[in-house]
Amino acid sequence: MRTRVTDMFGIELPIFAFSHCRDVVAAVSKAGGMGVLGALYFTPEELEMELKWIDDHVDGHPYGVDVVMPASYEGADFAPEELVGRLQTMIPEGHRKFVEDLLAGHGVPALSSDADAGKVLLGWTDATARPQVEVALRHPIALLANALGPPPADVVELAHSHGVKVAALASTPRHALKQVEVGVDVVVAQGTEAGGHTGEISTMVLIPQVVDAVDVPVLAAGGIGNGRQMAAGMALGAEGVWTGSLWLTVEEADTPEMAKQRILAATSRDTVRSRSWTGKPARLLKNEWTDAWESQESPGTLPMPLQFMLVSDALRRIGRSDAAELATFPAGQIIGITNQVRSTRDVMYALMEEYAEAMERLGRITGD
Repeated sequence: MRTRVTDMFGIELPIFAFSHCRDVVAAVSKAGGMGVLGALYFTPEELEMELKWIDDHVDGHPYGVDVVMPASYEGADFAPEELVGRLQTMIPEGHRKFVEDLLAGHGVPALSSDADAGKVLLGWTDATARPQVEVALRHPIALLANALGPPPADVVELAHSHGVKVAALASTPRHALKQVEVGVDVVVAQGTEAGGHTGEISTMVLIPQVVDAVDVPVLAAGGIGNGRQMAAGMALGAEGVWTGSLWLTVEEADTPEMAKQRILAATSRDTVRSRSWTGKPARLLKNEWTDAWESQESPGTLPMPLQFMLVSDALRRIGRSDAAELATFPAGQIIGITNQVRSTRDVMYALMEEYAEAMERLGRITGD
């Protein structure tokens, strides 16, 4: 296949795969697409190790890194050295009590020691994401992506000075235009079907609007899990696809077994847009955790990054317990068709085989 994005990155297939698992990233890139490592959950030191591993295992194929640099969040004007401390004081005690009562009601134990405490802020702010960008640009990455709004213009310039292309996710044509204004090279048009932070417009409606609004290549995202959906995205004007939830259940993924089994058993109705993870709308696996935050007893969610700071240790405690009914995580509606464990290479092969079949079928329809 040949599109502007395959030419831009020197890849065989216009398939971009977002994953927090380095093995998936490397496997997708070696199969002809482009793996993109989600940096959010790694400290700069951990990210350095992950990228070094990818460098050693990707066999020279291009790969990317995805960071989160939101345009707006609480504490944006705080000095970096006082950011966490000042933000902690902004979390109401009533919210802390609600979380503790919810965990207690499901028998979730405390963490075994202070050393087990979670990373309460991660890369949810400009100040905490910039060190991740610095680490990423010390490696031979081909793409730097921003998962939440337009990246800062100076970060785009910095990436370009390293010969790295920049992508950013958009959920409306207006967002896409803002990203082009700061110099991004690729716009990912992400429909509401997607996992993680997402808007309200469906993929089918969004992609042609974004394609018509900008002159840079557009990737279709949200509900892309097989070759027929890939063909639909390309028919709507996209020049490639951005996939995410599809890779949660592949053999190489480090998805916890409990979560993997729930994804394999889920339908497309088992996700919900919720602010209970970060304070901004994100599509998550629906369960008693998401229900609790919508209940009458809920104090309401907090703005980013306070919500994640409030629940980060709680989510870690849930993950280490048997309270499967509270375990939630980002997942798109495509999990309704991810019902078996396959290798990354097999998934890539199936995508292209299904894509070819879809295009052949369309050819028969339109042929003489």
